[in-house]
Amino acid sequence: MLYNLLSPLADDAQFFNLFRYLTFRTGGATLTALIICFLLGPHLIDWLKRKHADGQPIRSDGPETHFKKKGTPTMGGLMILLSVTLSTILWADITNSYVWYSLLIMIGFGLIGFIDDYKKLTKKNVLGLAGRKKLFAQIGLSAAVAAGIMFSLPDGLYDTIAIPFFKDVLLDVGVLFLPFAVLVITGASNAVNLTDGLDGLAIVPVAIAAACFGLISYVVGNAIYSGYLQLHYVPGSGELAVLCGALIGGAMGFLWYNAPPAMVFMGDTGSLSLGGVLGAIAVITKHELVLAIIGGLFVMETVSVMIQVAYFKMTGKRVFLMAPLHHHFEKLGWSEPTIVIRFWIIAVVLALIGLSTLKLR
Repeated sequence: MLYNLLSPLADDAQFFNLFRYLTFRTGGATLTALIICFLLGPHLIDWLKRKHADGQPIRSDGPETHFKKKGTPTMGGLMILLSVTLSTILWADITNSYVWYSLLIMIGFGLIGFIDDYKKLTKKNVLGLAGRKKLFAQIGLSAAVAAGIMFSLPDGLYDTIAIPFFKDVLLDVGVLFLPFAVLVITGASNAVNLTDGLDGLAIVPVAIAAACFGLISYVVGNAIYSGYLQLHYVPGSGELAVLCGALIGGAMGFLWYNAPPAMVFMGDTGSLSLGGVLGAIAVITKHELVLAIIGGLFVMETVSVMIQVAYFKMTGKRVFLMAPLHHHFEKLGWSEPTIVIRFWIIAVVLALIGLSTLKLR
């Protein structure tokens, strides 16, 4: 909004020229989201405690160390949603359709997660919104937004998949791009949700992925840089760097309260929305497959659950002591901070590998 209001004044006052720079507005969005979280956090946590004193229900079959977390409020994802949405609207070009598509996914998935969290709290058990209903809602919203994204993407990109490490390869999938985009957005959303099981475990990899896609958005949306790196140019996608900056600020602000021992959990309100918006940004920037590398930690967690379920159905035995993967290491006796920090390190390494695809072509 500031861009739309103040950048036209640059011809009269040099100072307002700053608002034309993506880098300046991305930094502004990051700091704004961070400050909103700092100001909002204590009040939101107190409100959640008053509304639901028992906090998030704890799985009876989960690691024993989790029982001491009883009473910790959930739905902290509201803090992230509010800070990211407000700071993005404040600093981004509000005429950019890609920004609104991404925000629609984030807010819509956040609403789905909120309903799920609310049902868990009111029922006082871990069973929230029915899995099929949740998935149906995610697919429906993803399909609607993905169709809009396809309509907005330039010719040659709206029905193709870019292959990492190959500069000129575009896999033409035609109408199948729509279900592929739905898979990316919905899959990313649920992958982050599965990863969110320990204090601080999911939010830092989300911030790392947001930083990577902030850079990718900036480069892909710039004709000169995308041409130099031989990437597929997507006009207007650079504005998503502002949203990614807001995601980083919101994530770091939330981490202030979610660091061990957590004062609040993000719940499905946060995890579903954060994964969904990363998936939408990946689709817009034509880096869907790179998301699987940068967000490889989320993929690992999801695959561990798939393997566990499939193997148990076939043999009646388990591959892991408990799934998702982080619970397996808890059962092995690893302390929670050890698991979280080591998983953060893995996330950084995978992010660097994913970023290398920008140059290695």
